[in-house]
Amino acid sequence: MPPRTLLEMKRIFDPIHHFIELDDNEAALLGTAPMQRLRRLRQLGLAYLAFPAAEHSRFGHALGALAAGDRVLETLRRHDPDYFSSHEDFAHQRRLLRSSLLLHDIGHGPFSHACEAVLGVRHEERTRAILGLPEVASALERIGVEPGDVLGLIVGEGGRYPVLRELVSGPNLDADRMDYLLRDSYFTGVVSGGYDADQLIGSLRTFEIGSERVLGVDGRGVVALESFVLARYMMFSTVYFHHTTRQFERILQAALHELWPDPRALDSIDEFLAWDDFRVLDALRSSTSAAARATRERGTLYALVAEFNAERDLSTFEACFAALRERFGDAVWADAQEQLMHRLPLGAIAGEPTVLVRTHAGLVDARDASDLIRRVTGKAYWRKLYVERNRADVTAARALSRSITTAGNTAATAALR
Repeated sequence: MPPRTLLEMKRIFDPIHHFIELDDNEAALLGTAPMQRLRRLRQLGLAYLAFPAAEHSRFGHALGALAAGDRVLETLRRHDPDYFSSHEDFAHQRRLLRSSLLLHDIGHGPFSHACEAVLGVRHEERTRAILGLPEVASALERIGVEPGDVLGLIVGEGGRYPVLRELVSGPNLDADRMDYLLRDSYFTGVVSGGYDADQLIGSLRTFEIGSERVLGVDGRGVVALESFVLARYMMFSTVYFHHTTRQFERILQAALHELWPDPRALDSIDEFLAWDDFRVLDALRSSTSAAARATRERGTLYALVAEFNAERDLSTFEACFAALRERFGDAVWADAQEQLMHRLPLGAIAGEPTVLVRTHAGLVDARDASDLIRRVTGKAYWRKLYVERNRADVTAARALSRSITTAGNTAATAALR
């Protein structure tokens, strides 16, 4: 199909990627009700209670992911022209990638992870149902892509295009992360969450491994990859695992259990799509429960006692937790953040590489191409200990935890001598 002229394109201004262009059919997909609902879902859930400007939406992020992915594909067309069998193949992969990135968060519920924990249905399953809705399926048909192919990229199932799968739902070099790191950093004001996007995207290449093409990095892009890895680490430690955000996610979950006593009532995709962040907050307005009031009024029901960030050994954490439970009973809450560990640098399945880097010695794992990346990857435990303010002595709890931690550090220092 001939390229569209500028007059046929819809231009949207974005603070991260500046002008983002959509053709008429993509704009129609953007205009569907499930896509417009993303305007009413905050990208960072309750993080605005800790970072007041973090009010940005999943709608803006979907457009940003499309922009990042499109830049990657243009890079591959310039540097890896053999990856595309023809102009028609490039055009089809581009339509498929852009549609999938627009829709990759379509299955999220209000406040995302809190909602998912209460309703017990992963957002990928909601996506499957939404892609089957006539309005969405018809929009994809006009674009010229199959809903099944889009779903495969979003949930990471098979498909003919492993490079596109990595860009949509991969564990390391996906356009989702490429956008949300820049966007979340911008709106939270956490400068250390930025990275050199131009250099990273410009350094992406495809490599043939066996019978499959995979996405990797040219050796000249190692420093940019390092900045990407560090940005992910810094945003996790500073924003995604912030003690205030985590506390309010727990409080909101309690409020949602009260709001939806029967989570199966939202199994219908139409009923599910009728809920967004604003409807939840409006529904909680009339509730007098402690959780609902705390969510509305930023009431801190819990107090942070101790943090154990990136620990390689859980013994000190376990000792503190046991001592606090013995003294304060079930007023103690231990927050473990495994469900967001995918945000940490370069997660890899045991025995498999993280990101491949092309060096003078051939293709190597990113951990072998960068000492910095090697040092910040691997298993680490992130834990926080809280107590309920109205059921425990916060000062005493902190003193108890501090004494155990100090004793553990003293013993560890002595063992090194």
